[in-house]
Amino acid sequence: MDKERATYANDEDASHASSAAKQNMIDSQPTQDTQGELEQLRQQAQEYIQAKQWSLASQILKKLLDHNVHDEDTLRSAVLVFDVMGHYEFVLTLAETLLDRETNAAYALAYKARALQKLDRLSEATIANDQALLLDTNLPLAWINRSGLQLLQQKFPEALRNAQRAVELAPDDARAWANLGIALLNFNSLLDALEAFNKSIACDPTNLFSLKLKSETLFKLGRLDEVVTITRQTLAIDPINVDALTHATRALRSLERYDLLQVTAKELTVLEPKNHFAWENYMRGLRGSGNFEAANDVLDHLLELDPSNFRFWTIKADTLYRLQHYREAVSIADRAIFINQDYPPARRIRERALKLMYQRKKV
Repeated sequence: MDKERATYANDEDASHASSAAKQNMIDSQPTQDTQGELEQLRQQAQEYIQAKQWSLASQILKKLLDHNVHDEDTLRSAVLVFDVMGHYEFVLTLAETLLDRETNAAYALAYKARALQKLDRLSEATIANDQALLLDTNLPLAWINRSGLQLLQQKFPEALRNAQRAVELAPDDARAWANLGIALLNFNSLLDALEAFNKSIACDPTNLFSLKLKSETLFKLGRLDEVVTITRQTLAIDPINVDALTHATRALRSLERYDLLQVTAKELTVLEPKNHFAWENYMRGLRGSGNFEAANDVLDHLLELDPSNFRFWTIKADTLYRLQHYREAVSIADRAIFINQDYPPARRIRERALKLMYQRKKV
């Protein structure tokens, strides 16, 4: 009887195990409902990609990768999105996953090369990119990569040729035009470079790198009003862009637009509290607008940052002079002269302040 019970129990356990295994197989296969949900997610991801809503697209693609990390369509979409977002460690992982599926996938090698380049692994990037070009000589990303690598290696004639090839193959790719612009800059072809950056921005109006390069080129050309315009365009996309605020500050100071200068430089001081350039231009904006009291307070902060700067001591002496604090102006000018005895502006301010100080005493 015990033997029969044992046999029955074993049969029952085996039956349960078999049923459990079958259920696991069923659970592991997508149901119709799950397949429908996955297809909906794929469509949604593509809609976000088309709209260049990269962050939203990335969230959905992560869900799809969690479900199936080897799905080729998802991997292709993900490598594109995370490249745009600058997540290059993840791009490298995705590219290598694609290469595990297909060793000779040229596009995957090109993305691997791009990620390695951005991670400063230039030798590995060059090898991967050369492999991609051997497999597909008309692959736009590989030519973009090659020109970018040569720019980093300061091989400017080769970079120019390969950037031209890249824009032939990918006239709608902002990166190809940006590389061409940089190559042209190195030959001092400023107007041609500016045209390339304009085409890059036309391809992607939110491309901060091309906007920055356009701003720098306009500055070199002396077109300062346009520098202010392009930096505003940049700041509308990225309000805390330090490069844009710096370029705008330089242009506004040269244009002597002091009201805007103090606003822009003040924003820069918030982002970079120890930036002497930002504080100095904030002070100059205040002085240019006639607000010498506020400028004097900013000068105190500047001198805390750089107490040996005789120029700042001289400007403070001049500011006190304009505020009719002549005795203090003389004392501060003496500080500047003590640091640099051969600095004429400090001596001139001291003499003027000293003269008016004695005139006031006589009165």
